[in-house]
Amino acid sequence: MTTSNGARRLGRKFRDADLEQIIGSLLRNGVLASSVVVLAGGIVYLVRHGGRYPEYHHFQGEPDKMRKPLLMWEAVWRGEGRPLIQLGLLILVATPIARILFSFIGYLLEKDYLYAVLTAIVLLVILCNF
Repeated sequence: MTTSNGARRLGRKFRDADLEQIIGSLLRNGVLASSVVVLAGGIVYLVRHGGRYPEYHHFQGEPDKMRKPLLMWEAVWRGEGRPLIQLGLLILVATPIARILFSFIGYLLEKDYLYAVLTAIVLLVILCNF
């Protein structure tokens, strides 16, 4: 199979430019998805609670649905706004982590083992700090 410029697509090596395009798309789409989810959550929240006054006279901690991913996901499926905003923020945080993971896979495909090991160390440090 050939492309319009005659270059062979099948059997060609994975290159740095390919990795850069994949990671660029991943970062763009991750930030875009996060923005859409946060915007949708904000709209839902304002529609449901926009007219309420905040109650600052007593402290209330965050409910479990805002701290535990499974409960947050259930609340998102029920159509609650705040957990939807929280999900958008989690997508935003997960985007650079996914970038590191894709970089690791790309370095392995390029057979650049030094960078693959360094990337794996960075990924482990980030995941251990969660």
